Amino acid sequence: MRSATTVLQEVSPSEHQFVKGLGLISATTLVMGSMIGSGIYIVSADISRLVGSPALLIGAWLVTGFMTIVGALCYGELAAMMPRAGGQYVYLRESLGPIWGFLYGWTLFLVIQTGTIAAVGVAFGKFLGIFVPSVSSSHWLIHLAHVPPIRLGPMVLGNMEVGVSTQNLVAVLVIIFLSVVNIFGVKLGAAIQNVFTVAKTAALLGLVLLAIFFGATQGFTRFTRYRLARADPPSG
Repeated sequence: MRSATTVLQEVSPSEHQFVKGLGLISATTLVMGSMIGSGIYIVSADISRLVGSPALLIGAWLVTGFMTIVGALCYGELAAMMPRAGGQYVYLRESLGPIWGFLYGWTLFLVIQTGTIAAVGVAFGKFLGIFVPSVSSSHWLIHLAHVPPIRLGPMVLGNMEVGVSTQNLVAVLVIIFLSVVNIFGVKLGAAIQNVFTVAKTAALLGLVLLAIFFGATQGFTRFTRYRLARADPPSG
C-alpha cells in the first residue's frame, strides 16, 4: 500500500498552484473594490469638517494616496516572493514567527474582516434609506435595551441601542445574499463585484467632475481659504 507521501509526490506541480479563475478586469475590480469602500462617501465629510479647507482636504487625500500606493507595492513584492494562499498571515508567519501569524489569522476572522463587512452592510442600509424611508436605524422591529455610556478615560463605550432595526435587517440580508452568491463559484462572485465596483467608481468620478466644474466658478481663493468649523454659541 502506497504511503500518502508517495501519492503527493506523484501529483503534478500544476495541481499545487492557484486556480486562475479571475481575468485581468475581474482582478482589477477586486482590488479597486477592496480599496475604495463605501466609506469614501462618508469619511470625506468628516475630514473636511476637521481641516476646514478644500485644499487641505485634497492634500490629506494625496498624502494617504501616496502611502496606499507604497503599501500596495510592498504587498505586491511580498506576494511575488511568497505566492501562497493566506496573504498577510503568510507574511507575518514567515517574517515574525508562527504565533504572530496565528494571532493575526484569528483576529482577522473574529474582528477585522467581520467588522469591515458589518460596517459596509450598515452603510448600504443607510444609503438605501434615502430612497426607501422605511429603512432606518430608528425604525425598530425589536428594541431590547439602551446601553448607557461608559467612560474609560478619553474613550466612551456603549451609548447605543440594542435591537433589530430595518437598517440592521437590510445589512444582515445583504451579507447573507452575497455569501450565498459566492458559494456558487468565483466567476459569479466576480461578476457581482465588477458591477458594484464600476457603479461605485463611476459615481465617484461623477462627484469629482462635478466638483471641478462647480469649483471653477468659485475661484482659487475659495479653494484655498481656511475656515475652522465651530459650534454656534449658546443663545441667551
